[in-house]
Amino acid sequence: MLVGREPESAQLAELVEQARHGSARSLVVHGEPGVGKTALLEELLGNVGDALTLRTQGLEAEAPLAFAALHRLLLPVMRLREILPGPQSRALRVAFGEEEGPAVEPFMVAVATLSMLTAAAEERLVLCMVDDAHWLDSGTADALLFAARRLGADRVLMVFSARDGVPTPFSPAGIQDLTLAGLDPSAARALLDERGDLSRSEEVTQRLIAETGGNPLALLELPTKLSRAELEGSSPLPAQLHLTTRVEQSFVDRCRRLPPAVQSVMLLVSADDSADLAMVRRAAAHLGAGDKELDEARTSGLLVLDETTVRVRHPLVRSAIYQAAATVERRRVHSALAAALDGVGDQDRAAWHRSGAAEGPDEELVAALELSGSRAERRGGYGAALAAFQRASTLTSHEPRRAEVTFAAARNAWASGQTGLSRTLLSAAQAAATDPVLRSDIARLRGRIEVNIGSAKDAHRIFIEAAEAVRAVDPLRALEMSVAAATLRAYGADSGAALSRDELLTAQVGDDSPRTLCLKQLLPAMTQAADKNWAAAIVSLQVALDAGDPVDDLDLLGNLGNAALQLGHDSGAQRFYELMLSRARERGALMAVVYALQRLCFGHLVRGDLAAVRGAAEEARGLGLSMNQPALTAGPLAWLTLLAAVQVRDDYDTLLGELDDVVATQPLGILTDPVHDLTRWAKGTRAAATGDTFGAAHHLGRFRLPVLARMAAMERVDAAVRAGENGLARAWVEDLAGYAGATGWPWALATVAYGKAMTADAGSEEEQFQLALSWHARSGRPYDEARTHLAYGEWLRRSQRRVDARRHLRQALEVFRDLRAETLVSRAAQELRASGETARKRDPSTLVKLTPMELKVAQLVSSGLSNKDVAAQCWVSPRTVAFHLRNVFAKAGVTSRGELARLDLG
Repeated sequence: MLVGREPESAQLAELVEQARHGSARSLVVHGEPGVGKTALLEELLGNVGDALTLRTQGLEAEAPLAFAALHRLLLPVMRLREILPGPQSRALRVAFGEEEGPAVEPFMVAVATLSMLTAAAEERLVLCMVDDAHWLDSGTADALLFAARRLGADRVLMVFSARDGVPTPFSPAGIQDLTLAGLDPSAARALLDERGDLSRSEEVTQRLIAETGGNPLALLELPTKLSRAELEGSSPLPAQLHLTTRVEQSFVDRCRRLPPAVQSVMLLVSADDSADLAMVRRAAAHLGAGDKELDEARTSGLLVLDETTVRVRHPLVRSAIYQAAATVERRRVHSALAAALDGVGDQDRAAWHRSGAAEGPDEELVAALELSGSRAERRGGYGAALAAFQRASTLTSHEPRRAEVTFAAARNAWASGQTGLSRTLLSAAQAAATDPVLRSDIARLRGRIEVNIGSAKDAHRIFIEAAEAVRAVDPLRALEMSVAAATLRAYGADSGAALSRDELLTAQVGDDSPRTLCLKQLLPAMTQAADKNWAAAIVSLQVALDAGDPVDDLDLLGNLGNAALQLGHDSGAQRFYELMLSRARERGALMAVVYALQRLCFGHLVRGDLAAVRGAAEEARGLGLSMNQPALTAGPLAWLTLLAAVQVRDDYDTLLGELDDVVATQPLGILTDPVHDLTRWAKGTRAAATGDTFGAAHHLGRFRLPVLARMAAMERVDAAVRAGENGLARAWVEDLAGYAGATGWPWALATVAYGKAMTADAGSEEEQFQLALSWHARSGRPYDEARTHLAYGEWLRRSQRRVDARRHLRQALEVFRDLRAETLVSRAAQELRASGETARKRDPSTLVKLTPMELKVAQLVSSGLSNKDVAAQCWVSPRTVAFHLRNVFAKAGVTSRGELARLDLG
């Protein structure tokens, strides 16, 4: 056992046992350099028995190489790739450079990685061990962290080691961590005593322990730098030992005592830490060195060598030797490495080493780096692509080319989540760009960034200006950006900028593909919607929707759904959000999946399918957390908070607190108003449920988005009337009446009639209630219909028509119970009692007992899907599905899928 690491070893042993018994675990061991992270992992490796061990290591030289570390990790189980679904298998082949083809979504690689690990765990315990995770390429880091967060009832233990204080794409939020501190004084003394060849005075021993903080590497290395007199205490120790600096200097000094040719070999290995002995031998030959020099380096203790691999003893050796080398020597070894890699066709690695050897502009090298970046981008390795394009931008003296590669770098910085860097690169690209098409692409990305994390109004202006600038040379590009601008304006983000003669723009675009036809119709539809020309907008929208089914563009499918939602076309919005979701799932486009799930909540809510709202919002929230994208959880949390208010659930305050934290710390961009309006809706509903009439009216009266204001119109009118704000309620109804009359939607006409009944002078209420119910019969919005029955029943009871009231109150109560809308269940039951009838009690639903994942599994299994199909849809393993299904059976008191299918799962 390691000296002084008994508690940490015991913790790891416990995790091994938990994973062995089917409860997956993940752990990040972190600490300063030399503290013993790798040693702890090596000890774990010797204590896992017959487990399948998958190992990889982050290598600083590989950080610009997409999925390099992931390929090493999965190599022993690559045979399992053949049993994966086709898109997952292809994603891995493309990511690993084994197949050319269309670009893959990086999260499809992550899903495939999860599938590989869980498939391997069907046979035995899998230990996935990742050393130096802080140097993982971003694609590998994202894939492994996604897998770690999605593992469930699987026999998998994932252990990472990471150095503190290193900027890295490895961000293990949400994973258990273990901080490895220095050894305690007694353990540090025991480690020093193992060096029997170095006698020390007690004072020196205490000073070493104190100065090193118990760091094992420092305890072993620093004494070798001290003279015998310093060790024995007859000469004073240096004033400061400077832990990392002194350790690194000791490595440099040891290296400089070696012959020059051996020093070159040490620098060679430090410049490319791939551990490939054959490649190092080829590169060494270009320097006039060979096995003799490699042997001498090994004998020095600075190099570890076996039959196929070569590596420096510790990462600090690599950084110390490389940083201490003269620039001319670094270029020399990079040139040798590039030549060695060219000989075996490793183009990406060769290009990187050639860039390390470059002394100035080199257009041929720029071309090689562009190709490397493009390959990485197609594989979904956005971090690697960013590095390649950024390096290329420093090596070209041709201004237009610099603009192109800088924009490519900005595009990949955005895709890899580095927003600040993306904005900086876009500014540089814009300053250098002269081509109008490139300038429009730069503007489009600037606009997209503003939409997502900045100002939607600024995005509107950027899109309009870019469309005007490019329409003469590329009208289709101009049309795409004009549609984006028009959609933003329709949702309230109007900068005041306007496209001149947009009808001429659509005529300029000659292409009549379904995609282009949709765009041509969306532009007038959204422009007319923004101008409240509802009737014309509906006509344009319908043409776009009719043409949209064959479209495979996820952004356009989302825009079609958004247009339908804005114009109140319930079935159209649902259809295109479902299409977007289905196609995004097929591709592993998880960001689009999260977006579509959130947007589907609008339709689920108006149809009264609150279980579907919860299922979609919980899935979206879970994916946002799995991707370590907290901003993506804001929308789902807002929906869940509203649902908790409607259903009077105990988790309302917790959810609201989580939502407030996300809103306070994350940029939301275009989601800002929807999230705030949903929060206001939740707070208003909660206030109404607790009898706070004025609080309800306050929150529900502050909506900013017309879409949500129309959706919550009944609650808003009800709250205003109860607070004595009849004039305000009438104004809302009058505004909605214009929309309803122009669109002709039954749900809108029903809502207007309801509003008139609630605000009418005495004598016309009943006519309006009955008119509302006749429209509701065709609206497909049972929740709103039940609210009308409730209000009508309340009015009838107050009018002393208690028998007539009961029928409407019973209908309302049944629907509210079915929807678990507890705020209105209690109100309807109370009104029914006041009418002279006691509401019958129901048994509690099994739904309230299920966790979000159990509910999701139960719903999918009830629809007829197999465990394997459910696993594929939820991005977990079949074993995890079986675990949740057993829990569902136990909680619901059923023993078969048939019994489960007969339960009301919403």
